[in-house]
Amino acid sequence: MQADEIKIDMEMDIKSKALQFFVKRVFDILFSAVGMVLLSVVFVILILWIKLDSKGPAIFKQIRVGKNGKNFTIYKFRTMVVDAEKKHKLNIDPGNLENFVFQSRNDNRVTKSGAFLRKTSLDEIPQLFNVLLGNMSLVGPRPEIPEVVKLYPEAYRQRLMVTPGITGLAQVSGRGEIELGKTVYYDLTYIKKFSLLTDIKILFKTIFSVFKSEGAF
Repeated sequence: MQADEIKIDMEMDIKSKALQFFVKRVFDILFSAVGMVLLSVVFVILILWIKLDSKGPAIFKQIRVGKNGKNFTIYKFRTMVVDAEKKHKLNIDPGNLENFVFQSRNDNRVTKSGAFLRKTSLDEIPQLFNVLLGNMSLVGPRPEIPEVVKLYPEAYRQRLMVTPGITGLAQVSGRGEIELGKTVYYDLTYIKKFSLLTDIKILFKTIFSVFKSEGAF
């Protein structure tokens, strides 16, 4: 699977699916707002657990690249020790970018509470706030870190054409364990074939993937 095999005429796709994108945004706003209210008790419980489990803030903030290459701040429950990014340098080989994997198994920076949050994907809950703000959607390509985007070949940059999501086709196809090349391929396939029905299918598949803990670590 190669990302450069997929070429997207985004201008044509946006115009032909304008109504679906509008409905998608309305659904994002409603779902994220209701979700934040319904999960408010869970928010409090997880924040207390994270604070008791290790020193540092309960919410982790990081710069990610969103739609049209614009940076934004993503919110997650902290799953690692404080200053984890300073204790581990990403091993990115520009000449072998397609095989880059962001997460790794047996990472000793992950806290006890963090291991559970990652396995259940509960660490992603604060991103409902990102969805409400509009810099993320419920479904879409996962937002990338700037260091990796700087190395993107032209074909990979096509995934920046739409709003990134909490979950997506790549996540239900392997979650954290698939290589960047395959991730981008799935993301571009999603963009090219986008429909509201596809989003609904991905959301249901996400629920099953979380319960089965596939590719989560």
